[in-house]
Amino acid sequence: MSSLRIAIVGAGPGGLMLASLLQHNGIHCTIFELDKDRSTRSQGGIIDLHPESGQLALREAGLFEEFEKHLLPGAEAMKLVKSDGTVRWDENNMEGVEAGPARNRPEIDRPTLRNILLDSIDPASIQWGRKLVRVKANETSTDKYTLHFTDGREEGFDLVIGADGAWSKVRLLLTDQLPIYSGVTLLDMKAEEVSRKKLWLESFTGSGSCFMFDEGRALICQRNGNDIIRVYAAVRQPETWLNDCGIDWQNPGLARKDFTERYFGDCHEDLRRVIAVEASDSLLARPLFMLPVGFEWAPHAGVTLLGDAAHLMTPFAGVGVNVALADALSLARALITRKDALEVNLKQSLAEALREYEGPMFERAKENMNKTWVGLQHHLSADGIEDRVGRLQARAKQIEERKARHSEVGGSRAV
Repeated sequence: MSSLRIAIVGAGPGGLMLASLLQHNGIHCTIFELDKDRSTRSQGGIIDLHPESGQLALREAGLFEEFEKHLLPGAEAMKLVKSDGTVRWDENNMEGVEAGPARNRPEIDRPTLRNILLDSIDPASIQWGRKLVRVKANETSTDKYTLHFTDGREEGFDLVIGADGAWSKVRLLLTDQLPIYSGVTLLDMKAEEVSRKKLWLESFTGSGSCFMFDEGRALICQRNGNDIIRVYAAVRQPETWLNDCGIDWQNPGLARKDFTERYFGDCHEDLRRVIAVEASDSLLARPLFMLPVGFEWAPHAGVTLLGDAAHLMTPFAGVGVNVALADALSLARALITRKDALEVNLKQSLAEALREYEGPMFERAKENMNKTWVGLQHHLSADGIEDRVGRLQARAKQIEERKARHSEVGGSRAV
């Protein structure tokens, strides 16, 4: 595939998965990433990969066995707590209940997943420290594009794939739609060396995730690898709240205590302790943005998007990375099946590949964007915990009934 030039902008999970799949099938591509190297910034907390999306993409890239080596045992366990401290569901203390493992959505640290993907691609194919300024169609040919970077360099490509996240520069070539504020702002906090310094938080959280949902607010504690627990406190507030609330965000210790008193002051003391005392090793306050549910763009020769660039969502359904990996798999398949045709009739074959990819991708994106929007409402609602408990109880009942049926069948065969 020497004549086709493919640019992937962004070395997140979606962009790297696409590169891995293409290279695994003999299709060269170049990845541009603004970070200076793989360790430049935090990649966030854990992520559960679903069998029909994230796990499937890893299998096709030949990376599933490596993925299995780095899973976090017990991290699927779920604990649900009401604002008054009542524990309504705790898979850490439910012997015989297989609700967690039965979901078949094993957890892995995001940095570990990214490293698996990075190690699967040709190191020479990724260019670090390359921040994109804009993408421009060549005046001599509307089917080819020039990427302009902050370092002054320019490079031309036949196919440009924007995997460059929420504020994608590639998206601007396709639409003027920008992300919109979701109505929720998140405090992202962290506790380190929990097995030595934060034994109370370790016990409170359990081996997986602990959730508290309430009207206009939510609290999530999440067990990560490297002896870390991440804590997320979400509040429904106006977009300008961070600047208008009067909390001194430059003083993290004071900010956490002030925030706790104002917005979680009527919660159980354990929940207040999580924010004000335990999650003391980092604090990042950020508004959550999203693209409109059902967002699409008109077909554009030689340009497309995947992941957050295509369908930015809030994290309240836990599907973002999985959908990005599914995007990468779908786009890779569309290109790989036309590997030879792309050499013969580049323009037509690219148009066919993008058409095959974008139609189903828009449908998949809409379904998951809606799921995430509904999830946001449940996470920040007074009956959110009871709703989740009801669904978990129904799933556990189905599992028990299925086991009973299998047992009956096995018993009758034995007779």
